[in-house]
Amino acid sequence: LNPTSLISSLWRASPAQFVCFTLQCVTVLPVCGRNRPEGKILETVGVFEAVKQHGKYETGQLFLHSVFGYRGIVLFPWHARLYDRDITPPIKPEPPGAHGSKEVKGKTHTYYQVLIDTRDCPHISQRSQTEAVTFLANHDDSRALYAIPGLDYVSHEDILPYNSTEQVPIQHELFERFLMYNPAKSPPFTARDTLKAWQEKNHPWLELSDVHRETTENIRVTVIPFYMGMREAQNSHVYWWRYCIRLENMGSEVVQLRERHWRIFSLSGTLETVRGRGVVGREPVLSKEQPAFQYSSHVSLQAPSGHMWGTFRIERTDGSHFDVRIPPFSLESNKDDKAPPAGYTF
Repeated sequence: LNPTSLISSLWRASPAQFVCFTLQCVTVLPVCGRNRPEGKILETVGVFEAVKQHGKYETGQLFLHSVFGYRGIVLFPWHARLYDRDITPPIKPEPPGAHGSKEVKGKTHTYYQVLIDTRDCPHISQRSQTEAVTFLANHDDSRALYAIPGLDYVSHEDILPYNSTEQVPIQHELFERFLMYNPAKSPPFTARDTLKAWQEKNHPWLELSDVHRETTENIRVTVIPFYMGMREAQNSHVYWWRYCIRLENMGSEVVQLRERHWRIFSLSGTLETVRGRGVVGREPVLSKEQPAFQYSSHVSLQAPSGHMWGTFRIERTDGSHFDVRIPPFSLESNKDDKAPPAGYTF
């Protein structure tokens, strides 16, 4: 671990909290007076563990998010294919008639399904949605959705692992339903049968399979699409996807997202163009102090597959603009399409 870089990254990620490191002890210091509990300045969280360069983190691993700074716990891993357009493939002679298209090969990358500590949600709500994992509701309204608050997907490199002596170190309504304390294990939290059953039941709509990434002028865009299911509406089939997007400012210049421009192609042969101000009603500023913004949205097609791509219009502090590419990604439906889960019940 490099404490200096960790302090820097977590300070940038969480403006309402400053994460301090005393030897290996992790403590949280609220910066703003209105956020400080009465008579308490420092709150001990736990002790850092070594970051895993190889292998994966186990169910029950406590962590701090290296970008958004929240406390969380790992539920289970996903093995995705990462298509990184920033990695230049070996140059091969182009066949006659080729037009310089860029072939991107995927590599296996580990993500984790995690729970977010509800105490940290107010501090990250302006930078990352805490109700981003949504499902189709199981009734006649084909557009109705429901969300599971405090559920997230986290890349392996965003995990800063730590341990704690608390038996309930994370505050979330699902923590004790999904996990049990077992001091004989490391980490000392093991999956209950309810977690295993929930994972199996909802696997088709939780599964993370493809991740797409591209950087333009130091702004990196990562896209993760999820198939949500099919509904019948007005005697036709409507297929739904959600997609999670993260924008990261990898440079030092302050910029602001102003517009979005999407192109959505459906297998039925339609091509739709969508333009608008900002994203999800916001025009986030990306700075060195707060370099990232993450959100989720939804798209529906009257065909079982399609493609999306586009650009974000970014504004510099001097008023000039540039376009950041959104990497193209496929919208694919599951072959064995079943009804979405009946509800969030136990």
